[in-house]
Amino acid sequence: MALDPDSRLVLSVQVGARLQENAVCLLEDVQPRLDGPPELISSDEWSAYPEAIKEVFGQEVTPPRTGKPGRPAGPRKEIPEDLHYATLNKKRQKGRVSEVTTRVVVGSVAAVLGLLGGQKVSTSYLERQHGTDRHRNARKGRKTYRFSKDWEVHEALTRYTMYSYNFCWAVRTLRQEVGPRQYRPRTPAMAAGLTDHVWSLREWLSFPAFPRR
Repeated sequence: MALDPDSRLVLSVQVGARLQENAVCLLEDVQPRLDGPPELISSDEWSAYPEAIKEVFGQEVTPPRTGKPGRPAGPRKEIPEDLHYATLNKKRQKGRVSEVTTRVVVGSVAAVLGLLGGQKVSTSYLERQHGTDRHRNARKGRKTYRFSKDWEVHEALTRYTMYSYNFCWAVRTLRQEVGPRQYRPRTPAMAAGLTDHVWSLREWLSFPAFPRR
């Protein structure tokens, strides 16, 4: 899953095994929903992500001729200079997190810290969203007998809970104070500027996927 940490908006979901091609499919679905290449991407240390980022967001570059004998190097993809990528790794002992390490894979530490506004590299918003999704989708509850037995139904319900969350689920930490102890609820879609109100499930389900002609 790809998540915007500022608005908590779920950008894309790829249902399937943790494979290189699925990582590429996830980012290919995210790309047209952005104004351009993202400035900062953070994730865990799964080895497939760097190549997937280069495949989707990389720019084709042809190295200059060196004048030396041999076949000249052909075009290749390189990650843009203004795209930064950092990872977070958690080590556990006896079921508890014992150590958290971060690493800047692409870009400079200073640039990453500047983009984070002095905060640390974190995947906490994504992990919290996983907890919300397990709460809303009983098929993902741990240590239960409610697990999915049909792949298509599992995929459909995953997309249903993930994307309805964007428009129909008011996130407490996104609410706006409008007066003394008075708050305006906001969904991730509202925080991202996609809508101006909390949608009902009926409104969301009846909204056309494509504009009517």
